[in-house]
Amino acid sequence: MRRRRARRGICERRGRWGWAFVLPSLVFFGLFSIYPVLNALYLSFFQKHLLSSAAPRFIGFGNYQYLFQSPTFWNSLKVTGIFTGGTFAMLVGLSLVLALFISSRKRFQRFLQLAFFSPAVVSTVVAAAIWLLIFDPRGIANQLVNTFAGTPGVDHRWLVAPGMLQFATMLVYVWKYVGYFTIIFIAGISSIPRSLIEAARVDGASVWQTFWKVTFPLLKPTTLLVSVVAMIQCLRTFSTQYLFSQAGSPRGPIDVITLNVYHTAVRTFQIGRASALSIILFAIMLFLSWLQFRVARSEEVSYL
Repeated sequence: MRRRRARRGICERRGRWGWAFVLPSLVFFGLFSIYPVLNALYLSFFQKHLLSSAAPRFIGFGNYQYLFQSPTFWNSLKVTGIFTGGTFAMLVGLSLVLALFISSRKRFQRFLQLAFFSPAVVSTVVAAAIWLLIFDPRGIANQLVNTFAGTPGVDHRWLVAPGMLQFATMLVYVWKYVGYFTIIFIAGISSIPRSLIEAARVDGASVWQTFWKVTFPLLKPTTLLVSVVAMIQCLRTFSTQYLFSQAGSPRGPIDVITLNVYHTAVRTFQIGRASALSIILFAIMLFLSWLQFRVARSEEVSYL
């Protein structure tokens, strides 16, 4: 009996210490993540001009009805979908290829990881500023394309033509984050038992067959994690599009939802509509997170 009480006392003390360590994180998360979402949800039901001293007017779903009838909102949704789809495909595909390449190297593996990861530590503002110089009419981008295409002196209008402008913003994002996702893939590849790959080689499997039949199936949880995180990261993009539009590029082709939120709140001072836009973006991210848990549950992998 005494032993049971002593054990319960130790468990209670451990539980209290556990809450003491977790509580600061919970407070931080609630203050900077939960509260802004709830506040945005509350504001989305009101009509409020930021510079007006008048009290907010409750209009229910009026802001959402306005957005669903607005061509600007649908353009933002389309632009966000194009950017997310294009960037997501390049990020996941390229980071997987790079991870396989780096994992197969016996020399310079650390150097390659560091080289590809280094853009991830650069701020998005600095990354966009660097690439604005590259996409300048006299920049490296035009010179490289003209060299390979044999079109000397041609300006491909990276920062003006709608298609090229969208592609340019994707390139900036891929350059910045491909190293980050490559490191995650390398960690996933290194967790696969080497004996399984060696057994496939002994059985006569080619490199492609080993990858497709052994490595890739065992890498599915990592691929799912990278896919969902990359997609959510793409949906949150803002700095690149903002700096490009401030540099003189047309806003329409790169008017992602986050940029639309900024213009609606800061330029037109309609905080209620901006909050409604934020809630719609949050709902999309929430759906993708739910999808991640659903798919991850059905894609459990065992090495036994």
